[in-house]
Amino acid sequence: MTTLREPLREESASAPLSSVRQQRQFRPELQGLRALAAGLVVVYHVWLGRVSGGVDVFFFVSGFLITGQLFRASVRGRIEFRPFWGRMFKRLFPAALTVIAASMVAALVWLPEHRWLQTAKEIVASALYYENWELAASSADYFAQHNSASIMQHFWSLSIQGQFYLVWPLLIGALMLLVRPFGWSMRTTLLTVLSLLFAGSLAYSVWLTEVNQPLAYFHSGTRVWEFALGGLLALTIDRVVLPRWLAIVAGWLGVVGLASCGLVLQVGTMFPGYVALWPMVSALLVLLAGATGSRVGADRFLSSRPLIYLGNISYSLYLWHWPVLLFYLLVRGRSEVGLVGGAGVIGLSLVLSVVTYHFVENPVRDSKIGVTTRWGAYRFAVLVLVPVIAGAVVWQNVSIQRASFEFRADDPKHPGAAAVSTGAPAYDPETPIIPPYAALPHEWIKWKPGECVERMEQGVEVRTCTVNPLNGAEPAKRLVVVGDSHSMQLMGALRPIQERLNWQLIVLGRPGCPLTATEVLPNNQVCVEWNRIILPKIVELDPDAVITMATRDVRVGLKEWTPEGYVRQWQELDKAGIPVVAIRDNPRFDFEPSECVQIKGLTSPECGHPRAEMYHEVAPYAAMPGVPANTSFVDLSDYFCTETTCPPVIGNVLVYMDDNHVSNTYMNTLSPFMQEKMLAALGWKDTSAPR
Repeated sequence: MTTLREPLREESASAPLSSVRQQRQFRPELQGLRALAAGLVVVYHVWLGRVSGGVDVFFFVSGFLITGQLFRASVRGRIEFRPFWGRMFKRLFPAALTVIAASMVAALVWLPEHRWLQTAKEIVASALYYENWELAASSADYFAQHNSASIMQHFWSLSIQGQFYLVWPLLIGALMLLVRPFGWSMRTTLLTVLSLLFAGSLAYSVWLTEVNQPLAYFHSGTRVWEFALGGLLALTIDRVVLPRWLAIVAGWLGVVGLASCGLVLQVGTMFPGYVALWPMVSALLVLLAGATGSRVGADRFLSSRPLIYLGNISYSLYLWHWPVLLFYLLVRGRSEVGLVGGAGVIGLSLVLSVVTYHFVENPVRDSKIGVTTRWGAYRFAVLVLVPVIAGAVVWQNVSIQRASFEFRADDPKHPGAAAVSTGAPAYDPETPIIPPYAALPHEWIKWKPGECVERMEQGVEVRTCTVNPLNGAEPAKRLVVVGDSHSMQLMGALRPIQERLNWQLIVLGRPGCPLTATEVLPNNQVCVEWNRIILPKIVELDPDAVITMATRDVRVGLKEWTPEGYVRQWQELDKAGIPVVAIRDNPRFDFEPSECVQIKGLTSPECGHPRAEMYHEVAPYAAMPGVPANTSFVDLSDYFCTETTCPPVIGNVLVYMDDNHVSNTYMNTLSPFMQEKMLAALGWKDTSAPR
């Protein structure tokens, strides 16, 4: 979101010093462009559930405005860093921290407890403008992507802009010092540097989007070219004069291109590679067209009073619309807003934006803060930051304390999966369930230091985690666990088995990539390459057995199935003489069962699903042709579902950590039953001590 509101009369960035004060170009269409971008972001988020490309326009406009401003200052011979950043604090902090504080209060009231800790961390990250890096770190964690959207998530773009406002003046200031001794042209030097930044960042963006799109989306380095393109236009725009008819065409092409970008492209999964040139070029065309003076020009639409006012409040609108949308969905218990609900969300966001603009943004920006005293704006920034950050830190500590709990495998009050065989009730109202809701984000595999190693092999990242017997003993058996997150989560049950039976477990896992010889997930070439590398690696290890998944997509409306690609990989392992144990998958939901019971109660029937709608009566691999003799199956479905339903709580233990991954605690309770079934499938003896 473009937050530095430069005057609509922009001085020519390319004008010589003698004419800087005389030449100004009136650009009311720029404010309309802001309004259009903000409106598209809001509408796409609220009603379409898609990304519009409008945020990329904010980056472009920021680069255009700030580069022009700093260039003119450098031509005058002085960039005043302290006032520049002081004005930035006055413009950014009041509205942003108002929304952050209000969101924190609302989160304490409505947000489920398992989302408290991450939200508190993101509040600090948002207030200090590194939220994009917080999200980049979690985007590499597959399981963070299955959490409900964060109420602070939209601050990723504001964080990148805040970093831009910090670095860009330093860059141009350094160039100003560089050109002086050599008598170089500041404009030519800046054009050269921005061109190099544009080309380098765009190339990096294309590459990283291909290999790790979630990381690329939030990475600051993949967005530099968008700011640089705006800066290049600021330095050259007054040297480009379009014929009037061409300017009219260019303006409307830009408007239509920007409005249609999010409909034509899957921005959320394709950006910010070369396809992000679409909204960039669209915005560039609008600014190149400029003020045509035509009654049919796009600038007449963009310069209208409603759009100029919407451009004025666009920063506040961007800040408010996201938390308003998420809290509406949360309170109403919905996944979509609908037409009327969406109108209400947008209406409330507009009202809050108007109030914030007139009673928070403008009063602070127009105040004497930082004018009467040199460091007043900086003291103001600290004054408003400290209580927000302090509140978030206290909230983090409270969340950590509420997440602590003790669990013993023989705890009679929390039998978990054992309740299935003993007939104990799924939930005893006199006993608190475990894990605590606040602990759910930590209910994943816990690796010990040194167990996992990541290497690049043939251009693909391969992660290998090795769990050895206790006390350095020689392993009785070596097993490989391979596949996607559903294979990896089995470690919650397998580690206790490994300790009891003195096994060595080698985990070859990649989120989203099952062990398959055919494409299972669309447009996932990385998984194809990973499978190509992993199979020879398993054969080389020559384990006593391979553990992987037998089915996938145990969900309502689809039901489970066994892909042909699974069978083909089992056949390859059969040729190598390696036994395979294939595990029937657990249910997947279109909501988070553990969050549901927090909101609707532990006995709510809405928090489970009928078994018949998720599982086939007979497992699909039973009728699958070509299953080799080396493959045996373990069916754990009875430990996830009763005869009629698949509940969220079994034996006073929460079964799921999110919408499809089993909690590590419940997996622990499943361990003895999985051991019994695995040994029977492999025909191995139980060498553990009697339980």
